[in-house]
Amino acid sequence: MDFSEYLDELADGSKRLEIAHLQRLSGLEHAQRDELDRRWPSIDVRRRRRILQELVELSEDNVDLDFDAIFLRGLQDTDSDVRLESLRGLWEAESPDLIDSLIALMERDKNPAVRAEAALALGRFVLLAELGRLRERHFERVEAALRRAIESDSEDRDVRGRAIESIGAYDSSWVRQAIQNAYESGDQSLKVSSVHAMGRSAESRWLPLLVRELSNEDAEIRFEAAVAIGQVAEESAIPHLIPLLTDEDEEVRSAAVAALGEIGGERAKGALMEMLDSASDATREAAAAALSEIEFEEDPLGFRFRQ
Repeated sequence: MDFSEYLDELADGSKRLEIAHLQRLSGLEHAQRDELDRRWPSIDVRRRRRILQELVELSEDNVDLDFDAIFLRGLQDTDSDVRLESLRGLWEAESPDLIDSLIALMERDKNPAVRAEAALALGRFVLLAELGRLRERHFERVEAALRRAIESDSEDRDVRGRAIESIGAYDSSWVRQAIQNAYESGDQSLKVSSVHAMGRSAESRWLPLLVRELSNEDAEIRFEAAVAIGQVAEESAIPHLIPLLTDEDEEVRSAAVAALGEIGGERAKGALMEMLDSASDATREAAAAALSEIEFEEDPLGFRFRQ
């Protein structure tokens, strides 16, 4: 069938959505994009939501698939769930042309979840700027928008938190102060975001606070602190991570294991070797993966040869 016929099938709610056929929406040509744009609003909203959810999963499983035309169209959808899934689908998009759309969604969308997801998506461009892959004029718009969100007392706290996480990688005094303020705010959600941002900064200045949070009674904080310490990657933190290998929370244990793999060294390897005898399948698998990471970092050519 041609593309128009396929869109007929896609829009027909009486027909089962064939997941395998959705690959036809990958890499659309200009004329096909125009036709999809015209006909998209006529598809039932529940069907649109399901299509976007399936496309996100397909794109995560196969990076060669390109559904950006649909995801970009979805950013303008009248339904907030469709906009949300579309933002998630654009997780690899790095074009500066996307920045203004993300800023507009973060600042003006009526749904806080959409605004928060847009703030998180802007973090990708912060990282690109830090890697020297984004022009200053583009980054200035990103920085200014994230700062406005963070400093707005009227903004939803989840949006502010995601904005703090996103800007965390940027080395600036105002960013460090924003992270510190969120950490000391007394708001648990903002504290979680501040710890996450400390990791994205990869600055050793945060290590004393991160080590302190490894013993926090809240598992989410312990998890974020362990992940952040792995990103800072200081060997001095290894003795503080080792107790988390027997943490009551499996995700915390896995985060500690992964952090040891990021840091590396003989002490980390010794602790990870002991975890290979863990009763938990997930912990054993995480330990094996972390040991492989250390081995690769120490001898990439030798590791590849043994594979």
